[in-house]
Amino acid sequence: MLHFKLSRLRGDVASLLKLAGPILIGQLAVITFGVLDTAMTARYSADDLAALAMASAIFISVYVGLTGVISALAPIAGQLFGAKRFNDIGEEVRQATWLAVGLTLLGGAILLNADYLLEISQVTPDIEGKAKLYLNILAIGLPASMAMRVLMALHNAVSRPVVITVVQLVGLGLKLPLNLLFIYGGFGIEGMGGPGCAVATVIINWFWLIITLGFVLFDSFYKPFKIFAHFSWPNWHRIWTLLKLGAPIGFSYLIEVTSFTFMSLFIARLGTTALAGHQIVANMGTVIYMVPLSLSIATMTLVSQSIGANQQERAEEIGWSSVFFTTTLCVSIGVAVWIFRATLLDLYDPPEEVKVFSIPLFLFIAFYQVFDALQITAAFILRAYRIAFWPMLIYAGSLWGVGLGGGYLMGFNVLGNTPEFLQGANGFWAGNSMSLGLAALLLLYLFRKTAARFEKTHPPVEV
Repeated sequence: MLHFKLSRLRGDVASLLKLAGPILIGQLAVITFGVLDTAMTARYSADDLAALAMASAIFISVYVGLTGVISALAPIAGQLFGAKRFNDIGEEVRQATWLAVGLTLLGGAILLNADYLLEISQVTPDIEGKAKLYLNILAIGLPASMAMRVLMALHNAVSRPVVITVVQLVGLGLKLPLNLLFIYGGFGIEGMGGPGCAVATVIINWFWLIITLGFVLFDSFYKPFKIFAHFSWPNWHRIWTLLKLGAPIGFSYLIEVTSFTFMSLFIARLGTTALAGHQIVANMGTVIYMVPLSLSIATMTLVSQSIGANQQERAEEIGWSSVFFTTTLCVSIGVAVWIFRATLLDLYDPPEEVKVFSIPLFLFIAFYQVFDALQITAAFILRAYRIAFWPMLIYAGSLWGVGLGGGYLMGFNVLGNTPEFLQGANGFWAGNSMSLGLAALLLLYLFRKTAARFEKTHPPVEV
């Protein structure tokens, strides 16, 4: 039986929006970093832009996988917060910090030895050198980035995302002048081109960490957690618990990133017009994706807190309220995207042939919003229940198998019977849409079964 009550919906939506609003603003601020880097480097030189594209693809793949592991702290600390076990939250933060140290060493080793990855592209030595320098610089900021992810997970778990959002917005305000200084030079500093973006990012990463630590140290809200009350050596049992949940989450993120990366690589075979059109639509899809992502993070927080408080029925109610609201909202966004597709496309001001190519792709970006909303909401609800292994397998089978595999078969008409409309880039987007639909169905089924099992094994508490 689905525990979805309309009488609860208004209150649940208000609670979700209260948390999701700041998270969305912060996510958009971080996306703007990439926009600024691309736009400003493009004005410097084409070689620097190419180097930035290569290095960013490598860094994002490494960073997303590593930070996904750390994000396991959020549902664990959320359950402890709901159970009012505040001392345990402090210990979990300390152990997550040890885990972050280990992951930083792994990530740093990859970034500092990325030659074999860069050689795959077979670009000129100059471009490869700039990309390598970019990655080496970002390795300096990786300790701050990983520590910041621990603090972000903590703030999401205790319903305080506003703190992180404020810090991110301040960082965004610094990004433009720092980019100008290190890309183009000034005040006696020689311009570095694309690698200058990395210098600006590293400075902001450390700034973020210092400011956020200041909040945690001096704000009385954090005192019950006793994060800095004493030193803790690594507790391998707690770290293993984090890894058991975090590793599948990190791998799920990696599956999502690589599915789109390989999709772009395959579409590149269709020519520059096809790739340009795909990139525009994919970029727009990324911005829209921030809406269900922010709501899903908020949902995970509220569900995990309810589970921790032993309010299992309430946790399921919140989950289904979020599924209903997030999907309804994203369907509305999808309809609006289709109606205003020409206007949205004009914002990118592409060549006419790219516009003509891109228009049909808007059908897919509008259509798959319902599936995207369903799958991401269900995935984050399951993380609140500390379920991540099966969702990882679902993502691998759907996004890699159906999405990429099916997209390849349709896009290149491998079997010779693909309708003309589903050939080319349309085929890859259709495959992606089908993969999200399959993932949504399986994840929602898993949520329903998990919630039912929790209610049987954990006696409910009336609220």
